[in-house]
Amino acid sequence: MGGRTYDRVAPVAVARIVPHRVPPVPILLALPSALVYGIADYCGGRASRVFASALVTFVGQVVSLTLVVGIVLVAGTPVPDGSTFAWGTFGGAAGALGLVSLYHSFANGAVTVVAPLSAVTGAIVPVAVGLVDGERPGGIAYAGIALALVAVALISGAVGERDRPTPRPIMALALFAGLCFGVLFVALDRTDPDSGLWPLAAARMSSVPILFVLVLVLRARPGRHRGPLLLAVLTGFLDMAANLAYLEAVRGGMLSVVAVVSSLYPASTVALAFALDRERVDRWQGVGMGLAAAALVLVTLGRA
Repeated sequence: MGGRTYDRVAPVAVARIVPHRVPPVPILLALPSALVYGIADYCGGRASRVFASALVTFVGQVVSLTLVVGIVLVAGTPVPDGSTFAWGTFGGAAGALGLVSLYHSFANGAVTVVAPLSAVTGAIVPVAVGLVDGERPGGIAYAGIALALVAVALISGAVGERDRPTPRPIMALALFAGLCFGVLFVALDRTDPDSGLWPLAAARMSSVPILFVLVLVLRARPGRHRGPLLLAVLTGFLDMAANLAYLEAVRGGMLSVVAVVSSLYPASTVALAFALDRERVDRWQGVGMGLAAAALVLVTLGRA
């Protein structure tokens, strides 16, 4: 299989005793990936208030596919092995379902609740997989990971009053979206680190046909409004940029750390919802945002 090998060939017993060293560069790449993921998700959610979420996702993924294929061809990166293609394809399918679910949840619930709920699951899945693989970050990083999960829970409105009611089915859909994102994070980590952007190309080659079929089944049609369509196109650019940053980050760092930092994307999504949609952020959500910033610092310090 592709992907980093140090945490797969070293005996698990040794991995439990000797913490891995996390270089600072992966953290510095994971942070902007979180920022851009959050902005892309907000744009996709806004567009889904007018167009069907499947159509919004399809448009964005077509844009992403065009971009990544162009980059791969220009870069001239050799075609990777079948394992990398398989993981990329699997991750792309999961990511597509996750985005459709997330955008639909944004359109029918509070962004300040939906985004963090999806991030909780999106962080837990790769953390669990990383620990099973034998990854052992420093003690401070563990504290940062735990604090990040608490922060996401607080931002989600687990404590305090919610400004906009979010139906339970929508919350469940948000959790499913997070599960899909967690699978995507793990899948990209499993690809060959020397495969360039081929994993992202494989992901889009699988997601676009799936979304096309979904659009046909749902009979989703674009309206006459240009604004939502432009937002859908913008999500394609932003989503690809975020995935590229995450892919490079996870190639140089530990899955259990990089995925947590990338899962802090609700901070930018909630900030946009607060500023543009006037969604209220209560005291506990504000505390959660502060804890998210503290968690990032701890994870970064825990790289040694």
